[in-house]
Amino acid sequence: MRTGEALLPLHSGRVPRWLFSRMVELSGVIAEAVVEGWGRAEFLRRVSDPVWFQSLGCVLGYDWHSSGVTTVVTAALREALSGGELGVLVVGGKGRASLSVPREMPRACELLGIPERAEEMVRVSRMTAKVDSAVLQDGYQVYHHAVFLEEGGGWAVVQQGMNPDARLARRYHWLSDEVSSFVEEPHSGIAGERREEAVLDLTARESEPVRRASVDLVSEGPSRLRRMVMEASRGPLSPYLGEGRPRVLVMPRRIDWSAVRRAYEMGVSSYEELVEVRGAGPATLRAIALVAEVVCGVEASRRDPVRYTFAFGGKDGVPYPVRPDRMERVASFFRELSEYLEPRDRRRVLEGLSRLLGRAGPGEE
Repeated sequence: MRTGEALLPLHSGRVPRWLFSRMVELSGVIAEAVVEGWGRAEFLRRVSDPVWFQSLGCVLGYDWHSSGVTTVVTAALREALSGGELGVLVVGGKGRASLSVPREMPRACELLGIPERAEEMVRVSRMTAKVDSAVLQDGYQVYHHAVFLEEGGGWAVVQQGMNPDARLARRYHWLSDEVSSFVEEPHSGIAGERREEAVLDLTARESEPVRRASVDLVSEGPSRLRRMVMEASRGPLSPYLGEGRPRVLVMPRRIDWSAVRRAYEMGVSSYEELVEVRGAGPATLRAIALVAEVVCGVEASRRDPVRYTFAFGGKDGVPYPVRPDRMERVASFFRELSEYLEPRDRRRVLEGLSRLLGRAGPGEE
């Protein structure tokens, strides 16, 4: 399952070169200590935890409450691990680097001694990005995408989307050990600064009837589905959807009907297969989902799956701040990890940990 999600203020600017060099060095030392002390699988598990990842950024000397944590920490780890000596590599990154994953993945798998996994890992990259862009529709556009993989075949994904209007960025974490389906209940530990109202979460377990109905509608052919869309578009959807539904989730005007035809001709039999169809983006999946609700009487989740915040909580107390007990578990891990380090590196980690505990602060439920 997807293991977490973080929502942070959207900050611009570049990290100073001197700080980035320090972050590369220290992140490499920390990664080596985790791998040697707990194993590569545990390192991926830590990376997939949004609170631990955010804490790592602070320990490395970066601002606790900033969208830059995602891109800078990922870039530092990618450079620190690039030689492959630890059996862990990072592929992808921000902007253009995120688009290079399909090209770079075969080389990374070759370097790790798992060339036979390259095609599978390219699919992992494609599906995780697609789900966070089109299946969970929360108003954030993915612009940073990185895959962490290890020589045993395990992987983690860290990606980030931005909402320029709200000046916020949201981070998504995935972990291979907990993935049973790319399209159902991908979240477990979710963190965010605020709960969005205009959300269509087709990954929620309660959205399963809509996913199933969507596949059935596509199997009836694009012509019939187009007529249903036109019928549903003649008036507001609120009479069909009941009271209290967000009115902004109206029928999309632009639907990729060529993607619908491709899905029909391919004979897709599952929602995961439908999501994989080229061109089946947010508008197309949303249109099919809304028709499924109107025609089939099923209901998709409009609840934002956000649970924690790295700040001191929203005005309504939801999502909840990071709880003191969870923060203390993270702090304890870094204290234990510091025992594996040389004195200079140990001092830097403990100084960062002190800054982390002082600036993050415990919140209240």
